[in-house]
Amino acid sequence: MNLPRFIQIHTLHNYPGALLNRDDAGLAKRLPYGDAIRTRISSQCLKRHWRVAEDHFSLASLGVPMAVRSRQTLDLIRKKLIEAGLSEELAQSAGEGLRDAGLLDKGGKESKGKEALETGQAVLMGSAEIDYLVKRCAELAQENTEAKALKTAIAKFLKDEKKNIEALKHGSGLEAALFGRMVTSDVLASRDAAVYVAHAFTVHEAQVENDYFTVVDDLLREAGELGSAGIFDTELASGLYYGYVVVDVPQLIANLEGEAAKDWATLPAEKRELAGRVVQHLLHLIATVSPGAKRGSTAPFDWAKFLLVEVGDWQPRSLAGAFQNALPTDHTALRETAVQMLADEVGKLDDAYGATLDRRFLALDKVSVPNAQRLSLNDLATWVQAYITQGAAPAQVA
Repeated sequence: MNLPRFIQIHTLHNYPGALLNRDDAGLAKRLPYGDAIRTRISSQCLKRHWRVAEDHFSLASLGVPMAVRSRQTLDLIRKKLIEAGLSEELAQSAGEGLRDAGLLDKGGKESKGKEALETGQAVLMGSAEIDYLVKRCAELAQENTEAKALKTAIAKFLKDEKKNIEALKHGSGLEAALFGRMVTSDVLASRDAAVYVAHAFTVHEAQVENDYFTVVDDLLREAGELGSAGIFDTELASGLYYGYVVVDVPQLIANLEGEAAKDWATLPAEKRELAGRVVQHLLHLIATVSPGAKRGSTAPFDWAKFLLVEVGDWQPRSLAGAFQNALPTDHTALRETAVQMLADEVGKLDDAYGATLDRRFLALDKVSVPNAQRLSLNDLATWVQAYITQGAAPAQVA
């Protein structure tokens, strides 16, 4: 049985006239690379859209506890405690007790009441962690009915049960299992990311325009007045974007199953089953879920025009080098050329390193990829899932 250590996913997506990811000035994000400035989509933006997508292959549909990323998590716990029957005073004290005991970083020192529960930064906490804290705080409140006593009891509880919180099954949520979680809390456990996401960038020079538009005031127009109710502008960008994602299979299994990453290859198939389904769903999301601001006025939706999946135990390597020299934007077959350049880069790397990985690909255009077989998205995702759960022999595709 040949189990994969890494799964590498390469994509090409095409977006015309959209604002996919804005910088602090409201402009399309840029990336200097090679001989040209490109437009880009940040990895944080991509992960966010995959994480919250409502889709048949959404992460939430896997039945694994999700997570909440917010500065208001302690206030959420306070509200849940009130729903559980605690008085507002005790619920507030419980939230402050969790904060003071170091569960999450503190917000403004001068804040009071509900605002005192707002943390300085958004923290990712799993639903299982939140539910456990609500349950234990409610139990402690039954025994400690005064605010000061409750805070003391909560501080002792967090210190004594740190290992129990860390050991919660899927405690930090599916998102943390995939994309990691870095926390400064002495109580919550950090999670190493199992999915690495690169910033997507255009394979050609940035193509942007300033979109000038006005808003018509219906009532003023009916009254016969000329002019507009407002004049605005925004930046739109068009492009063919190369994306790259790596799944660290041992780390993913460790994060999902609570096992040591070093033991992944010896675990029974049932311990790899969830990881296989997660990657199956993730592949669908990567291919079909689009990021994008100003959705109402640009409809920035696209499915991957090319998707290459490579499986093996060699260290990952991006194919971004294929586009270090930006493709000319006046090319008559830009997409087909980009796909062929990726295929050529794969061939060159195989010739140089002799590391022929097991490959499958999806493509809208006529193209051949070295040692790879063309599949539909469903078949491609099922192939990856089976590879993780059952293993497979290296492909021998001409």
